[in-house]
Amino acid sequence: MAQPQRAAAELSRHEDVKKALQQATPGEAEPKRVSKARHRTWLAVYGVLLAALAVFYALTATGLVQLPGWEDNFIHKVPLAAVLVVALLFAERVAEAFGVKRIENPVTRYNLLRVARLVAAVLLLGAAGSILFGNFYTGLVSLGVISIIVGLAVQTPMTSFIGWIFILVRVPYRVGDRIKIDDATGDVIEVGYLDTTLWEFGGQYLSTDHPSGRIIKFPNSKVLSSTVYNYSWPLFPYIWNEIKFHIAYESDLEFVAKTMKEVVMDHRGEKMARRVKVYRELLAKTPVDELSVKEEPEVIFRVNDNTWLEAIVRYLVDPKHAGGVKNELIVHLLKCLNAAPDKIGFPKGDSR
Repeated sequence: MAQPQRAAAELSRHEDVKKALQQATPGEAEPKRVSKARHRTWLAVYGVLLAALAVFYALTATGLVQLPGWEDNFIHKVPLAAVLVVALLFAERVAEAFGVKRIENPVTRYNLLRVARLVAAVLLLGAAGSILFGNFYTGLVSLGVISIIVGLAVQTPMTSFIGWIFILVRVPYRVGDRIKIDDATGDVIEVGYLDTTLWEFGGQYLSTDHPSGRIIKFPNSKVLSSTVYNYSWPLFPYIWNEIKFHIAYESDLEFVAKTMKEVVMDHRGEKMARRVKVYRELLAKTPVDELSVKEEPEVIFRVNDNTWLEAIVRYLVDPKHAGGVKNELIVHLLKCLNAAPDKIGFPKGDSR
């Protein structure tokens, strides 16, 4: 094994690295074969434990087994509560293994896992409380009262939990989307019950769309009061980008426009046309004017305040590759434009 692979394997054994990998690739952090084996193991454990507890409860209920303090009514209910808790855990694991895990879409699978585990936790609290402290209705009421008290005590976390429900229902963003919310920009790597985690791009120390290496966490409550910019709309998961050059008024504008368009067409034209054709039909079914989605790059000119013209070429690109594509295009554009100094003038001296 090569040195980098050995180092990566060593790092992957650390608990904090394992957790970060699971957050960065929710539901996909391990191969499916390992995941299935793990589910089978847990199902076997829960099944054996459930059978043992059921037998123990049957023995205690018929009086064949008597334990110290058994006359206490609370202790007498513990075996039944244990059976119900393990049964619910077993059912939740079955739902994950044979239902949720078979869903192909990773985002849907991720969200359903979250919901399933939340529902299982609520049912566990309600069922155990109803058996230990009274009937099922009393248990649910008690759980509701406790939830209200806790909600009043921790209002911000509760608002964030409501924000999580809003994210699931309205889907302002999903895991894998590139978004901007307030001053935070990045790719969504986790949507928790209380907060969202982004893998930041750009940021304080970079002027491009390259990942900064930092993560951003913000409470889910922010989506209820802030504007969310999503660069990954399923109906059109691309953005238009621009490259701008300052040129002299005496430049041959027809030559500049033709050259810039040809360079971008050679680099992006076929990909742009193919993508626009695919999504044009989808956009036609929405209020979006599909005719404004052009298949070719376009060049426009604007007057700059600094006595120069701005030659701008606009093109379509995947938002996650916008920085690299722009860098490649700038190199090709400058090479072609500088090859004709008699037809284009660039700023020189102090005006550069």
